Amino acid sequence: MQIESSRPRRVFAVTLLAAVMSCAATGAPAEEFRWETASPSSLGMDESKLHEARDYALTGGGSGYILRHGKLVVSWGDPKRLYDLKSTTKSIGVTALGLAIMDGKMKLSDTARDHHPTLATPPDENVKTSWPDRITIMHLATQTAGFDKPGGYVRLLFEPGTRWHYSDSGPNWLAECITLAYKQDVWKLMSERVFSPLGITETDLTWRRNAYRPAEIDGIPRREFGSGISANVDAMARIGYLYLRGGSWQGKQVIPRSFIDQARSVVPEVVGLPEWDEKQYGNASDHYGLLWWNNADGTLTGVPKDSYWSWGLYESLIVVIPGLDIVVARAGESWKRGEGGHYAVLKPFLEPIASSVKGDAVKDEPN
Repeated sequence: MQIESSRPRRVFAVTLLAAVMSCAATGAPAEEFRWETASPSSLGMDESKLHEARDYALTGGGSGYILRHGKLVVSWGDPKRLYDLKSTTKSIGVTALGLAIMDGKMKLSDTARDHHPTLATPPDENVKTSWPDRITIMHLATQTAGFDKPGGYVRLLFEPGTRWHYSDSGPNWLAECITLAYKQDVWKLMSERVFSPLGITETDLTWRRNAYRPAEIDGIPRREFGSGISANVDAMARIGYLYLRGGSWQGKQVIPRSFIDQARSVVPEVVGLPEWDEKQYGNASDHYGLLWWNNADGTLTGVPKDSYWSWGLYESLIVVIPGLDIVVARAGESWKRGEGGHYAVLKPFLEPIASSVKGDAVKDEPN
């Protein structure tokens, strides 16, 4: 009888161990993750309602996923195509703030200049007030710091914490605070700590350098939170599912649940603040968290009040509905706008999804 050599087995074992250790060191998943598919009816959903939402989404073309209980029930378009997500970058980027809080790098109550001594300058006119010294990390994360809309170096419009104004510049200053706290490219930080564990690679998501400010800060690549990420809907859905599951992915706590609870909820001291541009944003201060929109005040009737979402130009959306265990990702072109306020364009998409749930099924975590 021929005796089989044990060498190939030893080589294979060593190679496998090295691969596993490499995955652990980089945060990469040991196994490739794919969404399990299911019929809407098997998860207690009305398929016709989901098709209604899909058909509305397709008035702007693009791609989309609808998931319930971690299973893909409806999809459309190309799941691998990268879309410029515009302001959805804010909601993805603020995840890095969750890491910074978890790692003890900063607190929401910190003065932003403790982390970024030149915050709010240029322009020099901002230093003529005492406002830059009063801006906190919370102000930057809730659109209450007072910065004008453009993403570059812009003037402060009002005293921090006294109004709500949708800005790209404020979130971009936040990105710089986190960059300086870690002394690391925020994209690299997020890739190692968040994207890789979720199985998101550079073929799924890219992050341009800052388009409005110098390419580097202290020799480190300068990213934006205001805009800058391009991604496919599969990657968007994974980020949404991470939030739905309280920051946990396949048994690993990637970001703190406490941070997600803050991000998705209204901030008491922000609720009721007057909007700088009320005509465009209505009562936005009553349904905004940490760079995530929400429906806490019930502005979108027919949509659960615990719903929250990212929202970028061209209607790039990551929607999380915890009470219904639903995640939605959509990217493409803009939908036609009419009367009814800034939330009205979302109603024909989100309401059919919410009303599609007619029963319930056992939650099933992904393997």
